[in-house]
Amino acid sequence: MSILVAPDSFKGTFTAAEVAGHIAAGIRAAGGSPRELPVADGGEGTFDVLVRGLDARPVRISTVGPWGEAVEAAIGLAADGTAVVELAFASGLNLPSGGDRNPLTASTYGTGILIAEAAGHGARRIVVAAGGSATTDGGAGAIAAIEERGGLRGAELVILSDVTTRFSDAARVFGPQKGAGPAAVELLTRRLELLAAEFVRDYGRDPRLVDRTGAAGGFSGGMWARYGAGLVSGADYVLDLLGFDAELATSTAVVVGEGRLDSQTGQGKIIAAILGRAGAKPVYAVVGSVDPDLGDDADSFAGIIVAGDPAAMQAAGAELVGAATPTPASTAARAYT
Repeated sequence: MSILVAPDSFKGTFTAAEVAGHIAAGIRAAGGSPRELPVADGGEGTFDVLVRGLDARPVRISTVGPWGEAVEAAIGLAADGTAVVELAFASGLNLPSGGDRNPLTASTYGTGILIAEAAGHGARRIVVAAGGSATTDGGAGAIAAIEERGGLRGAELVILSDVTTRFSDAARVFGPQKGAGPAAVELLTRRLELLAAEFVRDYGRDPRLVDRTGAAGGFSGGMWARYGAGLVSGADYVLDLLGFDAELATSTAVVVGEGRLDSQTGQGKIIAAILGRAGAKPVYAVVGSVDPDLGDDADSFAGIIVAGDPAAMQAAGAELVGAATPTPASTAARAYT
Protein backbone atom coordinates (compact mmCIF):
# COMPACT_ATOMS: atom_id res chain seq x y z
CA MET A 1 0.00 0.00 0.00
CA SER A 2 1.40 3.38 -1.05
CA ILE A 3 0.45 6.32 1.19
CA LEU A 4 1.31 9.87 0.16
CA VAL A 5 2.43 11.84 3.23
CA ALA A 6 1.96 15.55 2.45
CA PRO A 7 1.83 17.62 5.66
CA ASP A 8 2.37 21.33 6.19
CA SER A 9 4.53 22.49 9.08
CA PHE A 10 3.21 22.53 12.65
CA LYS A 11 3.72 26.25 13.15
CA GLY A 12 6.52 27.03 15.58
CA THR A 13 7.20 23.40 16.49
CA PHE A 14 7.89 21.02 13.58
CA THR A 15 8.84 21.63 9.97
CA ALA A 16 6.81 19.95 7.24
CA ALA A 17 9.74 17.64 6.52
CA GLU A 18 9.96 16.61 10.18
CA VAL A 19 6.24 15.87 10.36
CA ALA A 20 6.39 13.87 7.13
CA GLY A 21 9.37 11.90 8.40
CA HIS A 22 7.71 10.95 11.70
CA ILE A 23 4.44 9.88 10.08
CA ALA A 24 6.28 7.97 7.36
CA ALA A 25 8.33 6.11 9.97
CA GLY A 26 5.13 4.83 11.57
CA ILE A 27 3.67 3.80 8.22
CA ARG A 28 6.86 1.97 7.32
CA ALA A 29 6.98 0.17 10.68
CA ALA A 30 3.42 -1.09 10.11
CA GLY A 31 4.28 -2.51 6.70
CA GLY A 32 3.04 0.35 4.53
CA SER A 33 4.92 2.17 1.79
CA PRO A 34 5.04 5.92 2.47
CA ARG A 35 6.10 8.63 0.03
CA GLU A 36 7.10 11.85 1.76
CA LEU A 37 6.06 15.12 0.12
CA PRO A 38 6.30 18.03 2.60
CA VAL A 39 4.15 20.96 1.45
CA ALA A 40 3.39 24.62 2.22
CA ASP A 41 1.02 27.36 1.05
CA GLY A 42 3.10 30.51 1.00
CA GLY A 43 3.32 30.88 4.78
CA GLU A 44 5.80 29.56 7.31
CA GLY A 45 8.00 26.79 5.95
CA THR A 46 7.47 27.57 2.27
CA PHE A 47 11.15 28.42 1.79
CA ASP A 48 12.28 25.01 3.03
CA VAL A 49 9.72 23.18 0.90
CA LEU A 50 10.60 25.09 -2.27
CA VAL A 51 14.35 24.83 -1.72
CA ARG A 52 13.96 21.09 -1.30
CA GLY A 53 11.65 20.79 -4.31
CA LEU A 54 13.91 22.86 -6.57
CA ASP A 55 17.16 21.44 -5.18
CA ALA A 56 18.17 25.06 -4.61
CA ARG A 57 21.34 26.30 -2.94
CA PRO A 58 20.85 28.49 0.16
CA VAL A 59 22.83 31.75 0.13
CA ARG A 60 23.13 33.96 3.21
CA ILE A 61 22.34 37.65 2.76
CA SER A 62 22.82 40.60 5.14
CA THR A 63 19.60 42.59 5.31
CA VAL A 64 17.38 44.40 7.83
CA GLY A 65 14.25 43.54 9.77
CA PRO A 66 10.91 45.38 9.81
CA TRP A 67 12.25 48.07 12.12
CA GLY A 68 15.76 48.36 10.70
CA GLU A 69 17.69 45.87 12.82
CA ALA A 70 20.49 43.95 11.10
CA VAL A 71 19.31 40.48 10.05
CA GLU A 72 20.98 37.54 8.31
CA ALA A 73 18.57 35.73 5.98
CA ALA A 74 18.80 33.08 3.30
CA ILE A 75 17.63 33.07 -0.28
CA GLY A 76 17.54 29.93 -2.40
CA LEU A 77 19.15 29.77 -5.85
CA ALA A 78 18.23 26.89 -8.16
CA ALA A 79 20.05 25.70 -11.26
CA ASP A 80 17.05 26.51 -13.47
CA GLY A 81 17.32 30.22 -12.64
CA THR A 82 14.62 30.27 -9.97
CA ALA A 83 15.30 32.10 -6.70
CA VAL A 84 13.27 31.59 -3.53
CA VAL A 85 12.66 34.38 -1.00
CA GLU A 86 10.61 34.14 2.19
CA LEU A 87 9.30 37.54 3.22
CA ALA A 88 9.10 36.55 6.89
CA PHE A 89 12.89 36.13 7.02
CA ALA A 90 13.32 39.92 6.72
CA SER A 91 9.87 41.42 7.34
CA GLY A 92 8.28 38.85 9.63
CA LEU A 93 6.10 39.37 12.65
CA ASN A 94 8.20 36.96 14.71
CA LEU A 95 11.53 38.71 14.14
CA PRO A 96 13.11 40.31 17.23
CA SER A 97 12.99 44.07 17.68
CA GLY A 98 15.29 46.20 19.77
CA GLY A 99 12.56 48.75 20.43
CA ASP A 100 8.90 49.48 19.89
CA ARG A 101 7.21 47.03 17.50
CA ASN A 102 5.18 49.79 15.91
CA PRO A 103 2.90 48.52 13.11
CA LEU A 104 2.93 52.02 11.60
CA THR A 105 6.68 51.93 10.96
CA ALA A 106 7.20 48.27 10.00
CA SER A 107 8.77 48.12 6.54
CA THR A 108 9.36 45.56 3.78
CA TYR A 109 12.69 47.22 2.92
CA GLY A 110 14.63 44.15 4.07
CA THR A 111 12.61 41.88 1.81
CA GLY A 112 13.40 44.22 -1.07
CA ILE A 113 17.10 43.71 -0.34
CA LEU A 114 16.63 39.94 -0.59
CA ILE A 115 14.77 40.27 -3.89
CA ALA A 116 17.41 42.60 -5.31
CA GLU A 117 20.19 40.24 -4.21
CA ALA A 118 18.43 37.35 -5.93
CA ALA A 119 18.29 39.41 -9.13
CA GLY A 120 21.94 40.32 -8.68
CA HIS A 121 22.82 36.62 -8.50
CA GLY A 122 21.31 36.17 -11.95
CA ALA A 123 17.87 34.80 -11.06
CA ARG A 124 15.44 34.77 -13.97
CA ARG A 125 12.41 34.06 -11.77
CA ILE A 126 12.08 35.19 -8.15
CA VAL A 127 9.41 33.43 -6.10
CA VAL A 128 8.44 35.20 -2.86
CA ALA A 129 6.49 33.45 -0.10
CA ALA A 130 4.46 36.31 1.37
CA GLY A 131 3.15 34.89 4.66
CA GLY A 132 3.88 35.99 8.22
CA SER A 133 4.56 39.69 7.69
CA ALA A 134 4.77 42.40 10.34
CA THR A 135 4.18 45.06 7.70
CA THR A 136 1.41 47.10 6.11
CA ASP A 137 3.45 49.39 3.86
CA GLY A 138 2.00 48.29 0.53
CA GLY A 139 5.43 47.09 -0.55
CA ALA A 140 6.81 50.63 -0.57
CA GLY A 141 9.87 49.67 1.44
CA ALA A 142 10.64 46.72 -0.81
CA ILE A 143 10.28 48.85 -3.94
CA ALA A 144 12.72 51.41 -2.53
CA ALA A 145 15.31 48.73 -1.75
CA ILE A 146 14.95 47.05 -5.14
CA GLU A 147 15.28 50.33 -7.04
CA GLU A 148 18.33 51.37 -5.02
CA ARG A 149 20.06 48.11 -5.93
CA GLY A 150 19.56 47.99 -9.67
CA GLY A 151 16.00 46.71 -10.00
CA LEU A 152 14.93 43.23 -11.02
CA ARG A 153 17.34 43.06 -14.00
CA GLY A 154 14.72 41.43 -16.16
CA ALA A 155 13.71 38.76 -13.63
CA GLU A 156 10.09 37.63 -13.40
CA LEU A 157 8.54 38.12 -9.95
CA VAL A 158 5.98 35.68 -8.51
CA ILE A 159 4.26 36.26 -5.16
CA LEU A 160 2.78 33.28 -3.30
CA SER A 161 0.01 33.81 -0.75
CA ASP A 162 -2.89 31.98 0.85
CA VAL A 163 -5.28 34.96 0.83
CA THR A 164 -7.32 36.75 -1.84
CA THR A 165 -7.71 40.01 0.12
CA ARG A 166 -7.43 43.20 -1.92
CA PHE A 167 -5.00 46.07 -1.34
CA SER A 168 -7.38 48.52 0.37
CA ASP A 169 -8.55 45.90 2.86
CA ALA A 170 -5.10 44.74 3.98
CA ALA A 171 -4.93 46.89 7.11
CA ARG A 172 -8.49 46.18 8.23
CA VAL A 173 -8.17 42.42 7.73
CA PHE A 174 -4.62 41.82 8.95
CA GLY A 175 -3.61 44.94 10.89
CA PRO A 176 -5.02 43.86 14.27
CA GLN A 177 -2.94 40.66 14.31
CA LYS A 178 0.14 42.85 13.74
CA GLY A 179 -0.62 45.03 16.74
CA ALA A 180 -2.58 47.80 15.03
CA GLY A 181 -5.48 49.25 17.02
CA PRO A 182 -8.52 50.89 15.39
CA ALA A 183 -6.84 54.28 14.91
CA ALA A 184 -3.70 52.71 13.46
CA VAL A 185 -5.77 50.55 11.11
CA GLU A 186 -7.53 53.63 9.74
CA LEU A 187 -4.23 55.46 9.28
CA LEU A 188 -2.66 52.48 7.52
CA THR A 189 -5.72 52.18 5.28
CA ARG A 190 -5.44 55.85 4.27
CA ARG A 191 -1.76 55.33 3.50
CA LEU A 192 -2.58 52.36 1.29
CA GLU A 193 -5.21 54.39 -0.57
CA LEU A 194 -2.70 57.17 -1.23
CA LEU A 195 -0.08 54.65 -2.34
CA ALA A 196 -2.56 52.98 -4.68
CA ALA A 197 -3.26 56.35 -6.29
CA GLU A 198 0.48 56.83 -6.81
CA PHE A 199 0.73 53.41 -8.44
CA VAL A 200 -2.10 54.29 -10.82
CA ARG A 201 -0.44 57.60 -11.70
CA ASP A 202 3.08 56.22 -12.13
CA TYR A 203 2.51 52.71 -13.50
CA GLY A 204 -1.10 52.59 -14.69
CA ARG A 205 -2.03 49.69 -12.39
CA ASP A 206 -4.60 49.93 -9.58
CA PRO A 207 -4.07 47.21 -6.93
CA ARG A 208 -7.43 48.02 -5.35
CA LEU A 209 -9.16 46.26 -8.25
CA VAL A 210 -7.26 42.96 -8.14
CA ASP A 211 -7.54 39.93 -5.85
CA ARG A 212 -4.47 38.86 -3.81
CA THR A 213 -3.02 42.38 -3.76
CA GLY A 214 -3.54 42.67 0.01
CA ALA A 215 -1.18 39.86 1.01
CA ALA A 216 1.56 40.80 3.50
CA GLY A 217 0.01 44.19 4.18
CA GLY A 218 -0.28 45.09 0.52
CA PHE A 219 3.25 43.97 -0.35
CA SER A 220 1.88 41.76 -3.11
CA GLY A 221 -0.08 44.68 -4.53
CA GLY A 222 2.99 46.87 -4.60
CA MET A 223 4.97 44.21 -6.43
CA TRP A 224 2.12 43.77 -8.92
CA ALA A 225 1.68 47.50 -9.52
CA ARG A 226 5.38 48.31 -9.90
CA TYR A 227 6.75 45.14 -11.51
CA GLY A 228 3.76 43.26 -12.90
CA ALA A 229 4.39 40.42 -10.44
CA GLY A 230 2.32 37.28 -10.76
CA LEU A 231 -0.02 36.80 -7.79
CA VAL A 232 -0.80 33.13 -7.29
CA SER A 233 -2.12 30.65 -4.77
CA GLY A 234 0.84 29.45 -2.75
CA ALA A 235 -0.81 26.08 -2.19
CA ASP A 236 -1.42 25.39 -5.88
CA TYR A 237 2.03 26.66 -6.89
CA VAL A 238 3.75 24.36 -4.41
CA LEU A 239 1.62 21.33 -5.31
CA ASP A 240 2.29 21.83 -9.02
CA LEU A 241 6.01 22.33 -8.47
CA LEU A 242 6.26 19.14 -6.42
CA GLY A 243 4.28 17.08 -8.93
CA PHE A 244 1.55 16.34 -6.42
CA ASP A 245 -1.01 15.12 -8.96
CA ALA A 246 1.36 12.51 -10.36
CA GLU A 247 2.22 11.31 -6.85
CA LEU A 248 -1.47 11.17 -5.97
CA ALA A 249 -2.30 9.05 -9.01
CA THR A 250 -0.18 6.16 -7.73
CA SER A 251 -1.20 6.44 -4.06
CA THR A 252 -3.84 4.54 -2.10
CA ALA A 253 -4.46 7.38 0.34
CA VAL A 254 -3.16 10.81 1.33
CA VAL A 255 -2.10 12.08 4.76
CA VAL A 256 -2.20 15.82 5.38
CA GLY A 257 -1.21 17.70 8.51
CA GLU A 258 -0.90 21.06 10.22
CA GLY A 259 -0.56 22.38 13.72
CA ARG A 260 -4.22 23.26 14.20
CA LEU A 261 -7.22 22.13 12.19
CA ASP A 262 -10.00 24.76 12.28
CA SER A 263 -12.57 26.56 10.16
CA GLN A 264 -9.80 28.56 8.46
CA THR A 265 -8.28 25.38 7.04
CA GLY A 266 -10.60 25.49 4.04
CA GLN A 267 -9.82 29.11 3.13
CA GLY A 268 -6.87 29.09 0.74
CA LYS A 269 -4.75 26.76 2.85
CA ILE A 270 -2.78 23.79 1.59
CA ILE A 271 -5.12 21.18 3.07
CA ALA A 272 -8.07 22.66 1.19
CA ALA A 273 -6.07 22.51 -2.04
CA ILE A 274 -5.20 18.86 -1.44
CA LEU A 275 -8.81 17.97 -0.63
CA GLY A 276 -9.83 19.63 -3.88
CA ARG A 277 -7.41 17.48 -5.87
CA ALA A 278 -7.84 14.18 -4.04
CA GLY A 279 -11.06 13.13 -5.76
CA ALA A 280 -12.12 9.71 -4.48
CA LYS A 281 -8.83 9.06 -2.67
CA PRO A 282 -9.27 9.05 1.13
CA VAL A 283 -7.57 11.94 2.91
CA TYR A 284 -6.49 11.52 6.54
CA ALA A 285 -5.41 14.42 8.75
CA VAL A 286 -2.71 14.20 11.42
CA VAL A 287 -2.78 17.46 13.37
CA GLY A 288 -1.53 19.04 16.56
CA SER A 289 -5.03 20.02 17.68
CA VAL A 290 -8.59 20.37 16.41
CA ASP A 291 -10.65 23.49 17.03
CA PRO A 292 -14.30 22.90 18.03
CA ASP A 293 -15.33 25.32 15.27
CA LEU A 294 -14.25 22.82 12.60
CA GLY A 295 -17.86 21.65 12.43
CA ASP A 296 -19.00 19.94 9.25
CA ASP A 297 -15.56 20.43 7.67
CA ALA A 298 -14.50 17.34 9.60
CA ASP A 299 -16.58 15.29 7.17
CA SER A 300 -14.06 16.10 4.42
CA PHE A 301 -11.58 13.68 5.98
CA ALA A 302 -11.57 9.90 6.12
CA GLY A 303 -10.13 10.28 9.61
CA ILE A 304 -8.51 12.85 11.91
CA ILE A 305 -5.79 11.95 14.41
CA VAL A 306 -4.39 14.39 16.97
CA ALA A 307 -0.65 13.90 17.35
CA GLY A 308 1.46 16.67 18.82
CA ASP A 309 4.85 15.00 19.25
CA PRO A 310 7.12 12.66 17.23
CA ALA A 311 6.05 9.48 19.03
CA ALA A 312 2.38 10.30 18.52
CA MET A 313 2.99 11.08 14.85
CA GLN A 314 4.68 7.72 14.36
CA ALA A 315 1.81 5.98 16.12
CA ALA A 316 -0.62 7.84 13.87
CA GLY A 317 1.27 6.64 10.82
CA ALA A 318 1.04 3.04 11.97
CA GLU A 319 -2.68 3.42 12.68
CA LEU A 320 -3.30 4.82 9.21
CA VAL A 321 -1.95 1.71 7.51
CA GLY A 322 -4.86 -0.27 8.91
CA ALA A 323 -7.39 2.51 8.36
CA ALA A 324 -6.40 3.00 4.72
CA THR A 325 -6.45 -0.70 3.84
CA PRO A 326 -9.58 -1.28 1.72
CA THR A 327 -11.93 -4.05 2.81
CA PRO A 328 -15.08 -5.25 1.07
CA ALA A 329 -17.22 -3.78 3.82
CA SER A 330 -15.51 -0.40 3.87
CA THR A 331 -15.50 -0.19 0.08
CA ALA A 332 -19.26 -0.80 0.00
CA ALA A 333 -19.84 1.75 2.73
CA ARG A 334 -17.97 4.41 0.75
CA ALA A 335 -19.88 3.51 -2.37
CA TYR A 336 -23.37 3.74 -0.85
CA THR A 337 -23.10 6.63 1.62
